[in-house]
Amino acid sequence: MTSTSTSTHRSELSGLPHWESLPEDLPAAIVEVKAAIRDRIAASGRTVEEVVAEVEEFLRAEVADIRATRERGEEVWPVIDYTDVEAGTVSEETLALVQRRGCAVIRRHFTREQAERWDAAIVDYVDGNHFFENYAGPADDFFGDLEASKPEIYPVYWSSAQMEARQHPRMAAVQSFLNARWTSDGEGRSWFDPDRDSLYPDRIRRRPPGVDSGGLGTHSDPGTLDLWMTEGYQQTFRHLFAGDFAAYDPWDAAYRTEAAQYPGSTMCSAFRTFQGWTALSEMANDQGVLHTVPIPKAMAYLMLRPLLSDVAEDDMCGVKPNHTFPTTRRWHDLLTDAVSSIPSVQPGDSVWWHCDMVHSVAPVQQQQGWGNVMYIPAAPWCRKNEDYAGLVSEAFTSGRSPSDFPEEDYEVSWPDRFRPDQLNEIGRRGLGL
Repeated sequence: MTSTSTSTHRSELSGLPHWESLPEDLPAAIVEVKAAIRDRIAASGRTVEEVVAEVEEFLRAEVADIRATRERGEEVWPVIDYTDVEAGTVSEETLALVQRRGCAVIRRHFTREQAERWDAAIVDYVDGNHFFENYAGPADDFFGDLEASKPEIYPVYWSSAQMEARQHPRMAAVQSFLNARWTSDGEGRSWFDPDRDSLYPDRIRRRPPGVDSGGLGTHSDPGTLDLWMTEGYQQTFRHLFAGDFAAYDPWDAAYRTEAAQYPGSTMCSAFRTFQGWTALSEMANDQGVLHTVPIPKAMAYLMLRPLLSDVAEDDMCGVKPNHTFPTTRRWHDLLTDAVSSIPSVQPGDSVWWHCDMVHSVAPVQQQQGWGNVMYIPAAPWCRKNEDYAGLVSEAFTSGRSPSDFPEEDYEVSWPDRFRPDQLNEIGRRGLGL
């Protein structure tokens, strides 16, 4: 379909006007798709206001439960020991809580000694290759519209530490466990392989003691306007756009793994079931750590809120291409009280949250101790991830930055980056080799 200002093309699947690439006249396209979604909801016999009221009633109950959990001094985040993942002995109660909250901490995912070795090896890697002498400063504005100070993100991807963690059997076990929370088969299709990951490469963070950080405001990362305007995502949210909130399942992978995305520096080319990171240092939960709105179905509110009459016809509550999806007090104040910190973590613990989940990083002044993590998500093998894996494999072989990230390419000449002959079977499968 062409990217004309208005669309005469309606999806055979969703029945909605759709643009598989960014429309030239974006405001007109927003007006058109909002009107079409309202009409689709009206055809169900309900109004947008009635559907949103149902969503809000559900969210108020979830927010109240989260607040009560905190007031009892209990962890909002489910906490699971790696030994239970490995043995298949995670309780049904805990599994249900992961589904409800959409996040988890895996304790002792790796031994403390292993995590601290990786942390030290990263220091040796960047120092030995004179990274700081050559560092040119932040090369993207990923969080440009959020209240933020730049976190201490290193554009380093191919260290032995990162690659060893990505292809480690314990990482594969946790990724499979998390992928199994999803429905990967449906609509007559198998949408992804829960037991094979695509080794999505991301950066590292090393935040030193004593720093002040403004954190990152609440946002989510699944996409931008493409979530309303491309055929695949219209099918992903088909139940919401038909006015059936009860049928909407944020764990249903149908159509997500093939949906088109609008290009930009904020785009993740892979489908991630969970975003995640592995702790390389101790982090107390009051030291500028990750927070989420632990309600996966809150995505329904983010998708339907722009349809209400208090939002301008050509606006989607501030969502725009090439920026993260913001969650603001102005439009989403209902979610504010649910924002919940991770528990304090130790080196070797890992932290995971549903790919749609609203999250933020809290500000901190005079941080106590290091705040070091490796970003490693769960990105199961599917058509979208197989396509991206080919690009990842080329970047890995040459030492370049992966194509989802700015072309900084610091590691091209670093002699001690991880080599193809060091890949194990998990690593080779994850790169499509």
